[in-house]
Amino acid sequence: MKGLFIDAGTELADVFDTVLRTGDPRVDVNRAEQVEAEALPSLLAGYDFVLNDHTQMPTAALRRCAGLKHVIFLGTGARSYMNPEELAELGITVHIIKGYGDTAVAEHAIALMWAAARDVARMERGIRAGGWPRSAGMQLTGKTIGLLGFGGIAAEVARIAAGSGMTVIAWNRTPKQAPGVTFMDLESLLAQSQVLSVHLLLNDETRGFLSAERIARLRPGVILVNTARGAVIDEDAMVAALRSGHIRHAALDVFATEPLPAGHDLATLDNVTLTAHSAFRTPEASETLLRRALDIARRVSGVE
Repeated sequence: MKGLFIDAGTELADVFDTVLRTGDPRVDVNRAEQVEAEALPSLLAGYDFVLNDHTQMPTAALRRCAGLKHVIFLGTGARSYMNPEELAELGITVHIIKGYGDTAVAEHAIALMWAAARDVARMERGIRAGGWPRSAGMQLTGKTIGLLGFGGIAAEVARIAAGSGMTVIAWNRTPKQAPGVTFMDLESLLAQSQVLSVHLLLNDETRGFLSAERIARLRPGVILVNTARGAVIDEDAMVAALRSGHIRHAALDVFATEPLPAGHDLATLDNVTLTAHSAFRTPEASETLLRRALDIARRVSGVE
């Protein structure tokens, strides 16, 4: 069997070369940053599996990829780029990779929280423009951070936040326990969180989970951090709450549409801090991610 890393770009292509081992199945590397859906059938002709970092894979396009049997998605958010159930009907199995970047994403979430609390992005923009804007920030020691969803990333956020002197509360769809974390019902979490950090996987149940109704139940003046998936939040409702001040600040690494379209409302608001879906991008996380992808490729290829 042979595979194609369809959208490695330069950065991940270089990392990929460092994690290859003797006996790994053949994987050709396409250094393109972006691949359009209509190009998929020709690009994937003759390949049994594909490594996908961020390429949209519509079912209609993959239906024309007769030999493809496996999609190895580099992360957990495959549903943002394809429909795994529809692909399964075509005989294509979608594989995801969990846990490779828990620390990296958690550190980015914490960095966004601090930047939002101290209004770093707005002051930085103003100074670059020749001004001298000064803001009264929120002191986070002693404040309460709520974790919406509690997996590996949230557990790391909890560890770092607790070490910073914050009170950590959480809600999860299934019961959990963790040292130093108080679990509670969703309504209490929304009402008590002075910072709300989103850590839900995107699926049919969580799409739009933080709805207009739930945003209205957030504590006034909350800081909202999202390093999960943009579609978990009703984006229009979030923008409205930012404009009204109900949400003090949103610090976002993910969006309903990526890249964020030019002129998008979120890019026009002063009380928003934006990063480009890069929370997981550290050398350590990328190496772990690509090695685990190759381990999956070995398994589906029958390589011991």
